[in-house]
Amino acid sequence: MLQELLAGALSDAEQRLHTRPLASAEAAARAHAPALDALAALAPIDRVKILAEIKRSSPSRGSLAAITDPAALAVSYETGGASAISVLTEGRRFHGSLTDLEQVRAAVSIPILRKDFIGTAYQVFEARAAGADLVLLIVAALDQGTLVSLHDLIRELGMTALVETHSADEVSRALDIGANLVGVNARNLSTFDLDQNLFGTLADKIPSGVIRVAESAVKTAADVAHYRAAGADVVLVGEALVTSDPIRTLSEFLAV
Repeated sequence: MLQELLAGALSDAEQRLHTRPLASAEAAARAHAPALDALAALAPIDRVKILAEIKRSSPSRGSLAAITDPAALAVSYETGGASAISVLTEGRRFHGSLTDLEQVRAAVSIPILRKDFIGTAYQVFEARAAGADLVLLIVAALDQGTLVSLHDLIRELGMTALVETHSADEVSRALDIGANLVGVNARNLSTFDLDQNLFGTLADKIPSGVIRVAESAVKTAADVAHYRAAGADVVLVGEALVTSDPIRTLSEFLAV
């Protein structure tokens, strides 16, 4: 499934190249206002922080919410206390777009993550040009050389990479490139099975000074508390927010 999603995202990016060449995307990225400091926004404090996600659909759950106004939802997230916002921009299975990200950027003042299946410099330039402050890099999807080059480019453009892992080996690879923000995804992106305890088994391998993000398998405040007890500085939440009153749900999650 991961390889299918990556291949689709790369194919779609290749199509966009026909209307917006690489040089144009790079120029727009470098001309954009400076990225917000995501590491400061997500830095550990005495309570958990929430990375709130705008997600219409997923391969594992199907349709979740129509989200006709992503900017309005993003404002609700910011009002509710989210520290940053994740915007799914993958179109085939998650029904997102870079337009969603641009609309969210115009509406909120907290950092925004481009969550997609990133494998090329072009996609990184697109992210910055659209106003992203963070870009997702999935270790399992990339060879180490590509991971290094994309991570370096993200930093060069003033953004932060959220480097997603699923195993001890992947955590090691993330640390080897100097990642400051490491996510552990409870969802196996090959089988889409969930293991909520995976974060706890890997958290100790992520040193202090690196922000730890727990991803997936969050439905209730108890799930957030589970991750917080295991050492999560930040918890990424999507489905639980788009299928509920986001401000009320954020209040419950931030109270753990």
